[in-house]
Amino acid sequence: MKGKELIYKAIRLEKCERAPWVPFVGVHGAYLIDCDSESYLQSKELIVKGVNAAIKQYDPDGIPVVFDLQLEAEALGCKVIWAKENPPSVVGHPLAQGVSLDELKIPVAEGRIAVVLEAAKELRVQNPDIALYGLVTGPFTLGLHLLGTDIFMQMFMEEAAVHRLMRFCTDVSKEMSRLYAEAGCDIIAIVDPMTSQIGTDQFDTFVPEYMKEIFSHITKLGKYSSFFVCGDAQHNIEAMCNCMPDNVSIDENIPLDYVRDICVSKEISFGGNLKLTATLLLGTIADSEKDALECLAKGGERGFILAPGCDLPYKTVVENLTAVKDIATDKYKRDIAQVLHNKKTDEVKVNTKGGNQINQTDSESPANETIKYIENELKTQVEQYLALPKVKIDVITLDSASCAPCQYMMNAVLNATERLGDSVITEEFKIKENRGLAMMSVLGVKKIPTICIDGEVCFSSIIPPVNEIKKAIELRIAAKVCKLTE
Repeated sequence: MKGKELIYKAIRLEKCERAPWVPFVGVHGAYLIDCDSESYLQSKELIVKGVNAAIKQYDPDGIPVVFDLQLEAEALGCKVIWAKENPPSVVGHPLAQGVSLDELKIPVAEGRIAVVLEAAKELRVQNPDIALYGLVTGPFTLGLHLLGTDIFMQMFMEEAAVHRLMRFCTDVSKEMSRLYAEAGCDIIAIVDPMTSQIGTDQFDTFVPEYMKEIFSHITKLGKYSSFFVCGDAQHNIEAMCNCMPDNVSIDENIPLDYVRDICVSKEISFGGNLKLTATLLLGTIADSEKDALECLAKGGERGFILAPGCDLPYKTVVENLTAVKDIATDKYKRDIAQVLHNKKTDEVKVNTKGGNQINQTDSESPANETIKYIENELKTQVEQYLALPKVKIDVITLDSASCAPCQYMMNAVLNATERLGDSVITEEFKIKENRGLAMMSVLGVKKIPTICIDGEVCFSSIIPPVNEIKKAIELRIAAKVCKLTE
């Protein structure tokens, strides 16, 4: 058994002969057909060509039509800027620029929404046995697109206004779910990454009643639902399950066995959490095989769908994803890879004399040697932060141009520092690049995105109100001024 029937079986928590495999191919589809993201996401023909190229290359059981969390926002009047290797980014928020919520209308099948729906219909006809995922921007993330980071302050000061916004965004999500269902999508995934950036109390106040309504709506449409979140949402996993989706999908920020135990206890399927950057983008074939084997071992035989933790970066290494595909779909290749992996592990144990055991094969790979070299340089720089007259802010992200939580954390920092002048230096470190991975290690960052001030982790995978960030920075500035005047 393969394809959508295998995914249905996993979602129903029936024992599967193997875990279904769903590569979340977004603009990576454009890369496969040698096309830029901007052209790709505005053309039905290119989307169909790119998804079909991914299907041919990666032999998936399921695949999204597109992965673009700006689609609904753009239709609602948000200003976006385009990039060649990323989906567009929201840079203008109508509700923060004088537009009232009453002026906004639920989007219809026009413009780029129509393009994506037509692509879904054509892909449905061409690939009847593959589960098509329709990805809908979740209400909280869409609300943030419409209002900007002011939503975090309003959650404390104007709860009623946030609920009105969530009500509207929920209606948008329900309509988009209907459109995807009618276009032939089998799984409707509500992708709400920004819910990882709020605490459980805030989640319980502003999210469940709306998500429950959306998932109930999807069930009535005769489709399966998924609650898709990236970032460190570990504190909200149980609350997500209580929203009653058919599936929860997470990224590498959260231990897969932790999610498995909670989801299975609540009779909810789960998916994830292959490493996007360290493995699939910057790693080797061996790294990718090892990651896939570990995910499959933790996921088990009931309810697990193997997938990357979020949309694949544009230039994800094809050979790495192909290696994961082989592990996922071919038992013979999976068994061989497992034997070789066990052999390497045993060799390391034999060759290690006390102390921590280190996988020598991995540690001596060219990619890791490059990162080690960069780490040494960055460590020297970080050690000098406290002696600098200016406060140094390092924001560790996946990529603020493509990851919504990263974008809004970066925007919050820029807003907080806007009037602090040249007393502050701000720098983004993207873990899609070796330099970002190295800085993540040097600063001891565990979750993405994270704000570090003068080399100290201050806000980890939570976007606080702008004034809270500003206050933390001003305290550092004051401390440096006192030190310099002593």
